Amino acid sequence: MATLRQQIATNVLTATKFRDLLKLVRENRPGDDVDIIQRAYEFSLQHHNGQTRASGEPYLVHPLEVALVLAEMKLDSTAIAAGLLHDAVEDTDVTNSQIEEKFGTPVAHIVEGVTKIAKINLASREERQAENVRKMVLAMTDDIRVVLIKLADRLHNMRTLEHLPADRQQHIAQETLDIYAPLAHRLGMGKVRGELEDLAFQYVDPIGYGQIKEQVEARRKQGEAFLTKTVAFIREKMKENGVEARVDHRIKRLYSIAQKLQRQRITVDQVYDLLAIRIITPSVKDCYSALGAIHSIWRPVPGRIKDFIAMPRPNLYQSLHTTVMAEGGMQFEVQIRTEEMHKMAEDGIAAHWKYKDGTPVNAKDEQRLSWLRQVVEWQRDVSDPNEFLSTLKIDLYPEEVYTFTPKGKVVILPRDATCIDFAYHIHTEVGNTCVGAKVNGRIVPLRYKLRNGDIVEIITQTGHQPSRDWLGFVKSSRARNKIKHWLLVHQRERAVEIGRKVLEKEARKYKVSLKEVTPERYAAVASDYGIGGNEQDLIASIGYGKFSARAVLNKLVPNAAGSAEPEPEEEDKSLIGGMIRKVFGDDSGSLKVQGHDELLVYRARCCNPIRGEDIVGYVTRGKGVAVHAKSCPNVTNLMYEPDRRINVTWGRPSASVSGPAKATYPVKLTVVCDDRTGMLKQVTAAISDDNTNIRHMDVRTGDTRASIDITIDIEDVKHLERIVSGIRRIPGIIDVQRLKKI
Repeated sequence: MATLRQQIATNVLTATKFRDLLKLVRENRPGDDVDIIQRAYEFSLQHHNGQTRASGEPYLVHPLEVALVLAEMKLDSTAIAAGLLHDAVEDTDVTNSQIEEKFGTPVAHIVEGVTKIAKINLASREERQAENVRKMVLAMTDDIRVVLIKLADRLHNMRTLEHLPADRQQHIAQETLDIYAPLAHRLGMGKVRGELEDLAFQYVDPIGYGQIKEQVEARRKQGEAFLTKTVAFIREKMKENGVEARVDHRIKRLYSIAQKLQRQRITVDQVYDLLAIRIITPSVKDCYSALGAIHSIWRPVPGRIKDFIAMPRPNLYQSLHTTVMAEGGMQFEVQIRTEEMHKMAEDGIAAHWKYKDGTPVNAKDEQRLSWLRQVVEWQRDVSDPNEFLSTLKIDLYPEEVYTFTPKGKVVILPRDATCIDFAYHIHTEVGNTCVGAKVNGRIVPLRYKLRNGDIVEIITQTGHQPSRDWLGFVKSSRARNKIKHWLLVHQRERAVEIGRKVLEKEARKYKVSLKEVTPERYAAVASDYGIGGNEQDLIASIGYGKFSARAVLNKLVPNAAGSAEPEPEEEDKSLIGGMIRKVFGDDSGSLKVQGHDELLVYRARCCNPIRGEDIVGYVTRGKGVAVHAKSCPNVTNLMYEPDRRINVTWGRPSASVSGPAKATYPVKLTVVCDDRTGMLKQVTAAISDDNTNIRHMDVRTGDTRASIDITIDIEDVKHLERIVSGIRRIPGIIDVQRLKKI
């Protein structure tokens, strides 16, 4: 009886949601055939019958919610039907051929694209995520609806994330901030991006989310009252100036506020665009008339006027932005745009796309997807999953520097881009042979950060080659990948040359002839070392210092050097190793190199990884294995040579010699806070209450703010998270940041 009541309740719930879906489709796209949506719903109802989600609700609710999001985007019946079926192949016994037979090729094609992204089973989480995103990017160029369904799917999953375990919540939320929200931004989908970011923020940083929400809520009542009054005033002024306009308002999103606070080290009171008013007009001419009217009422804040109508952002966002000063020192932002621009800002590519009316692709549609083709172009050359993801993240973030060639062509580059980025944007060969640059007629260093409006002229020299140092300051994915490609090719050639000389020298020492060693034997030894490949790969690994020539020789010609006495130079190497240990330290006890117990291992000083962090090893020349945190900025620069990467893991926690205490690592924190009596006492108490040793402290004050640099002994990542959480709970704390370099 209870089961029957439950089944009836389930049917009522799903039927109600389906009626809402049909109503929305008929309102937004009255000409569309809803029969395919009806059939997709009935098919899903049949095959998802009996399945439930982590929340306990019927599984069918998820495809219905995804379809509702797609309907809100005003997508076509084909996309909505595919949204209802998007999990059918993955989670039931349905095949793609059945989908094609019942719903046609277009629906089956989209469902297959979504399923391909989901069905990935690779060794590491990084590889899975990278391959997932790689397939998604490729699917986007084929049919953008695949990715719109993935975004709708992720949006509903984020709305119901509270039903999953804490570790899954953290991982999914972080992935959303890293990939899906920036992807929505790149597609111009501001509404989806905003909700994804705020939903993820509360799981990634619950304390920060709570603090900012509390501060915003405390100001909301006053802010809403001010905005309501100002909106009414602006409507009157627009009428007086003969500008037809729709005026509304908003308070800045929590995640955007958090980013601004962290980036600029300011308080919520200093966020100038916390309050914003939006003026939507019929034409571009009216936009500029409205801007003039606003500036005649309130004084604009210098440097805060931005014209994204004349110079659209790369995702084709267009609007006029100005920040003005009202009575009493109250600052607020005004955004002015046309109805068409507003649709684009809210829904992005979903507002204007090639499937909308069945019309062919136009020039604007092509422009909106042009960055995708660039991504597909460079991703073909990037085989390493970590490098692919880190480079994609750079490419997804906003590009905001507008520069010019001497002939007046606009070149859009990422924020803080340099002359090298500009050179590679022009042409690969221009970048490779770049020796200098002129900005606005003046010679500047290659690492000079370009600004809006700069006119850039690149100076080249035939025969000049890229420098590895360039990786330290370039910002664009194109420049970074072109430099890495060049270095990889030339460094490998050098490694093979060195490796062959070292191996031949070792062979002569033991009177062994390498001529008798067959290519098959080289391949077998390479396979034993886990590098696969052939003779070249094995010899390159010797040249990089990954394997010793003697060990390789013993495998190529068994016992060739097994019984020989150590040469004098081996003693020199051990002395060199001792000196390296003194300078860099030796973490061989806490860090393990898989398959290589004899290698010197040390934690890289640039990031000082601590136990529990994801780490990666890099074989240095003559200094052993440097271990970096995977989040270290230098990892992206160093790992362009895959042959020098080596797997490392944390060993078992070791007790100290004198007692049972665990090994600790020095970690430096910077605490930005209000300058008030008792603050330092509360910060130190939060640390000492966790039995944590304080090594060093430095305090700087100025105006009403203070900055505390504090070095503490930390056991692992969880220990650090407890300390940071404890400090951030103290009233008056603005920010707590870990400084990687000590």
